Amino acid sequence: MDTAEQMTIAADWIREADGILITAGAGMGVDSGLPDFRGDHGFWAAYPALKAGGINFYDIANGTAFLRDPVRAWGFYGHRLNLYRRTVPHAGFEILRRWASAKRSGGFVFTSNVDGQFQKAGFADDRLFECHGSIHFLQCGQSCSTPE
Repeated sequence: MDTAEQMTIAADWIREADGILITAGAGMGVDSGLPDFRGDHGFWAAYPALKAGGINFYDIANGTAFLRDPVRAWGFYGHRLNLYRRTVPHAGFEILRRWASAKRSGGFVFTSNVDGQFQKAGFADDRLFECHGSIHFLQCGQSCSTPE
């Protein structure tokens, strides 16, 4: 089966579906101009100062970084927050939103992205799950659970 036939079958499935489950990761934001942090190369291309310090994404994107080097950690998160707030979702988000809204059961988004682009594109919060959380909400800077 060639690609055209596969695309026709996929389009038929979408057309006949009662609802749509959208799963998305970092690639979804790249078309809006957001950096791809997969691997050190992509991360360091976006943050050369961290490369100079030998700091990778996992070193800076965790709670310990705020204790170890709070100025750098807040700078990194502040930059990303501003970047995500300024970014306009590309047309693909609207296409997916229209497809989902046309379905009897609507759509649901499961994303590993923390950037909030689906919400900016008009997806409802109650129809969206961000498995890594959202950069737009800070819950605890330190351990905030009580021991049992």
